[in-house]
Amino acid sequence: MRILKFLLLILIHFNAFAQQEPNLARYKTTDEKLKIWLQYTEKILANEDYSKLITAADKGIAISKNQNAYLSRFYIQKGLGYEFTNNQYQKALVNFELAWKYARKARHLKNETTALMRLNYVYYSVQDTVKGKSLVKYIKQVLDTTKSTYTKSVLNGSLAEYYQNNSEYETFINYQLKAISYKKLLKKSIANEENIGISYLQIGSAYTKMKQFPKAIEYFNEVKPYLKNSPYVMAYLCNYYLHSYVVLKEKDSIRKYYDLVYSYPTAKDSLFINLSFANRSMSEYFAGQGNLNKAYDFAKKSVSFAEKSNDPDIIMEANTNYGKVLNEKGEHKKAIEVLKKASEKALKYDKESFVMINKKLSQSYAALGQWKEAYYYNEIYSKNNDEMMAQSAKQNIANAEARFQNKTKAQEIKNLSNENAIKNIQIAEAKQQRIFLISGITLVCIIGLLLLKQSQNRKKTNLKLQALNQELDEANKIKARFFSILNHDLRSPISNLIHFLHLQKENPELIDEETAIRMQHKITTGAENLLSSMEDILLWSKGQMDNFKPQFRKTKIEVLFKETEKHFSNIENIEIVFENPENLILETDENYLKTIIRNLTGNAIKALDKTPNAKIVWKAWQENQKNYLSITDNGPGGTQEKFKALYDESEVIGIKSGLGLHLIRDLATAINCKIEVCSKPDSGATFTIIFE
Repeated sequence: MRILKFLLLILIHFNAFAQQEPNLARYKTTDEKLKIWLQYTEKILANEDYSKLITAADKGIAISKNQNAYLSRFYIQKGLGYEFTNNQYQKALVNFELAWKYARKARHLKNETTALMRLNYVYYSVQDTVKGKSLVKYIKQVLDTTKSTYTKSVLNGSLAEYYQNNSEYETFINYQLKAISYKKLLKKSIANEENIGISYLQIGSAYTKMKQFPKAIEYFNEVKPYLKNSPYVMAYLCNYYLHSYVVLKEKDSIRKYYDLVYSYPTAKDSLFINLSFANRSMSEYFAGQGNLNKAYDFAKKSVSFAEKSNDPDIIMEANTNYGKVLNEKGEHKKAIEVLKKASEKALKYDKESFVMINKKLSQSYAALGQWKEAYYYNEIYSKNNDEMMAQSAKQNIANAEARFQNKTKAQEIKNLSNENAIKNIQIAEAKQQRIFLISGITLVCIIGLLLLKQSQNRKKTNLKLQALNQELDEANKIKARFFSILNHDLRSPISNLIHFLHLQKENPELIDEETAIRMQHKITTGAENLLSSMEDILLWSKGQMDNFKPQFRKTKIEVLFKETEKHFSNIENIEIVFENPENLILETDENYLKTIIRNLTGNAIKALDKTPNAKIVWKAWQENQKNYLSITDNGPGGTQEKFKALYDESEVIGIKSGLGLHLIRDLATAINCKIEVCSKPDSGATFTIIFE
């Protein structure tokens, strides 16, 4: 019985849970969809739901488009779906060939390895020997060039199966042993351990074909450590032990392994295959002992289990054995009926069985006196038996010739060894000269590398100097900006104090007692506010000197308005109003925003210098999920050109005009807000701060 039919099934891990189809609409990119869908189809494959796998693989192919690696994998899955759904080999073949094509385009060695392995098996199953030979030639080319241990392990095993199918057992064993050696180098896993065990099992099976049953049992013993946790394969192993011990006629071992076959739980199809195999072996044993009644009972059981397995190979083998027993019991009409049924598949699956069937058919017809039919089947038997014997003889001659050639080559190698000794001396001298030459070249290279390293170090030093210069330039800009801030925020309060002091000193007669008291209070209050503002600004400046960056936190606008009102409390003849009905709280840098508010207020105060009934209104509100602050004055206003510094970075305003609109613009940008101006001549001006 061929192990190859169930090998892939055994290697797949069984997962007894249903998989829900993923909703691909949840994923944005094609790559994400393909990854999720491939995981889904792999789980369907593991669950052996092959009809569903074909449909799911088709969807994966449709999504893949020009993604060759994914296309090759989905075509492999579709091929497996057809292969294991009632052995639809022709449909499987088309998909495996497409998988191979796209794997080569994608240069995806693992997918190509899988496609080659399955194609090798399917070409054999459909008896396409031409493509099979061409594929084997290509596989050998891949093995000659690849460095992948995984590919070597799989493809050496695939070549082994090709030679096993062609009954070239010695070649099969050589390739299978190579495959095992590479499998042992792979990362240890349950699947790989099972792979090694199955490979040993196949070698043991080959020795049973060559009638070397003690040797077969040696290899079956090698299987056990690798498959002790795999009841699916252990059941097959027990069957092979049973078959070997039947031939060796070891009664105790026969009973032991027959019972063990029944003790291992397996998947449904595998269960029927194993039970059919075991009962067929028992039938052969009792037939060999001359107990035809027991042989008949076991043969009938074997056929019953084979038919439940739906495996044509197993059904053919069970019917062949059943027909032989019927023939030996003298039930020739029934034997002919059963043997003809077995004959339909025998030539395809097992030529040895085909020869046996025709021999027994000839004997049964002869026993019934139907000489014409007996002669016909005897002719078929003789012809195919001669071909089989010739093939066997040819193989034996080829093996003998190979051994002779090996001896001849060994002598040639011995003769060449003397020549090699002389050449080795010449090579040694050449090596010495090469060492001197390489040493000189190495020295030159070292010098070159040192010069290159020196150049690179010089470049790195220059880059560091450039970075330091940039940092120094930025520091100077920051200092200039703070001097501008200090100039604006402190100049106006100080000038007001000086104005009051000059007025008190130079024109005391203009000041009555009440006015003097009021002015004295304003001077004191102004000096206190100035001190508070100076302390506030200097502390902020110190904290920002190293890195002029905003520090965002929740800031109450009410607090900023109160500090601004206090800062400008000594301003006379100008009414400053603050409106904040919603008690607005912003996520911003308090000091940046405070500086902007102070400077816009200071600019408005300057603009209202000669305006009667001067008034400044600050407002804070929220609208359409945006926060707004605005300052409006009833001063002379101006054109947009006057406020160009708020929008044009190239426009510069001097220190004499205060902080300057360009600095207000920079501070606003730093805290993620923008300033809009609405102003016309003689209509006042409104500056609106919009927080994004």
